[in-house]
Amino acid sequence: MITIITINLNNAPGLEKTMQSVLNQTCKDFEYVVVDGASTDGSVEVIRRLEGQFGERLKWISEPDKGIYNAMNKGIGMASGEYIQILNSGDCLAGPDVVEKMLKALEENGKPSIVYGNMLKDMPNGRVIRDKSFAGKDITFLGFYTGTLNHSPAYIRKDLFDKYGPYDEQLKIVSDWKWYLQAIILGEEKPVYIDIDVTLFDMNGISETNTELTKKERQQVLHELI
Repeated sequence: MITIITINLNNAPGLEKTMQSVLNQTCKDFEYVVVDGASTDGSVEVIRRLEGQFGERLKWISEPDKGIYNAMNKGIGMASGEYIQILNSGDCLAGPDVVEKMLKALEENGKPSIVYGNMLKDMPNGRVIRDKSFAGKDITFLGFYTGTLNHSPAYIRKDLFDKYGPYDEQLKIVSDWKWYLQAIILGEEKPVYIDIDVTLFDMNGISETNTELTKKERQQVLHELI
C-alpha cells in the first residue's frame, strides 16, 4: 500500500482538484493523508465534504505549521503505507489508473527504494510539457547539481526517512532536493524509472517563482554536505 500526502494552505480550489484526482483512482489500495495549515478559506469544508467518499482511507489534520516541509514531515509521521508520494494542493494525479500502474511497477521491479515516473508540467500559458527527469539514466552529482529528481511523481519507500532523516525544516524551497542528494548521491540509493505519466504539476508554485532563493538554498546545502 502507498500513502499519498497532500499539503495545503488556503488553496481550497486546488485542494478540491487534488482530492478529486485521488478519489477517482480505479485502484483503492492507498491511504490518503491531508495536512492543512489551519486554512481560513474554506479548505477544511472541502475536506469534510469529501471525506465520506474516502472512508477509512483518509486521515487529515488542520492546524498551524512551521512551513511546507514541517507539514510534509507531519504527513510522513501520520503515514502507514510502505511508500510515500507527495502530491501537494493544486497538483493532480495524471489519470485514474496511476496508482494501479505504479503499484504494478513496484512489484515488477522488486520494490526498489525509489520509483519515479513522468511529471506533466501545467504551464501558465496553457501548454503542458512532459518532464521525464533523468528518464532512467544514471544520476550523477553533476546531473543533480544542475537538475533534480521531480518530487510529485516519485514513490519513496517510507523506511528511507528513518535512514536519511526527515526533510530539513530550516529550508523553504529545496529541502526535497537536499534529501534526494543525501539519499541518491551520498547514500547511493538507485531510483528506478517507469515511463508512466504520474502527476500534473501546477507550475505556479513557490519553487517555480523563487529562483533566486532556490539558488541560494542549493549553495547552502552544497556547502553543508559537500
